[in-house]
Amino acid sequence: MPPRRRRDEAPRRRWPLYALFGAAVLAGVAMWAYAPSLPPESLIARYANDRSRFVDVGGVNAHVREQGNPDGVPIVLIHGSNGSLHVWEGWARELGRDARVISVDLPGHGLTGAWPRDEYTVEAYADFIEVLIDTLHLDKVVVAGHSLGAAVAWTFAATRPDRVIQLVLVDAAGYPRQGGEAPLPTRLARTPLFGDVGIYFKPEGLVRRSLTEAYADPAMVTPERVRRYAELQRFPGNREATLQRARTQEPLDPTPLRRMDVPTLIIWGAKDRWVPVADAFRFQEDIKGAKLEIFENLGHNPMEEAPRATAAVVAAFIANAPLPPQTAAPVESDADATVDETVQPAVVPEKD
Repeated sequence: MPPRRRRDEAPRRRWPLYALFGAAVLAGVAMWAYAPSLPPESLIARYANDRSRFVDVGGVNAHVREQGNPDGVPIVLIHGSNGSLHVWEGWARELGRDARVISVDLPGHGLTGAWPRDEYTVEAYADFIEVLIDTLHLDKVVVAGHSLGAAVAWTFAATRPDRVIQLVLVDAAGYPRQGGEAPLPTRLARTPLFGDVGIYFKPEGLVRRSLTEAYADPAMVTPERVRRYAELQRFPGNREATLQRARTQEPLDPTPLRRMDVPTLIIWGAKDRWVPVADAFRFQEDIKGAKLEIFENLGHNPMEEAPRATAAVVAAFIANAPLPPQTAAPVESDADATVDETVQPAVVPEKD
């Protein structure tokens, strides 16, 4: 009869080995996915140009471009969330024939980086725009914004109407989302620990997916555009600012829109998958005398997909804008630049 196995001779447990192997795999994935901030000098060399300058605006070294006609009506262009002033280059070429075009990277975006004020809400950005135009020695300006930047623009117009000549809103944020639930990236950012760690993962995949949703034309999602968006997110301070904005921005209150009395143009891409075209009509209904132009075949970024067609609508809108006094130094005009575009507005509804 074989001897019975003693308890101390039981098979060895292997779970510590499995745990060690799993930890090693997770560590490898983390090392592969980790993307540190990039040197600001290299990003400035790559994404600034001869019209870029860096201006102290409220304590932040803001990346600003002034283009076009130095004697024309000043128009300030405000980009959207995780964007940069590069989205306005088509408009700068087109509008620069008659207007003085001013674009800026908001704090926590592009080549501007972190803001000592350490606030990245719509209301704080409206304060930033006021300091910007004061710094440029401007009294009143046309304000144009896209998406989150449009929310900044109409907030600025609602709270400082004496500084605004006209208002241009492009696929604007302003109304609660259907269902009231925040977008998935925002919900993830607000998740403790996951959001703190997740902002340091390589951004290229998320950028490519976002751009695919933003444009109606897939050809707009070029490797160069994906690279620019991803690398500018890795400018020191930008990802931390994005996380803080996701965690601190309260839902917008559209009530002030009904009290505004500023000449307003609303531009929208009918194929916008992020902000429904129904919101365009809500803005038109709420803003006294607002004019609406809808482009049938464009998405969330119509100023990039069809710069000539969309800028032509803006140029006609601001053609009769009163020219306020200005004292800033002249900037070089690029009036000879052209873009081959033939897109036209599909719907031009007028407010009753």
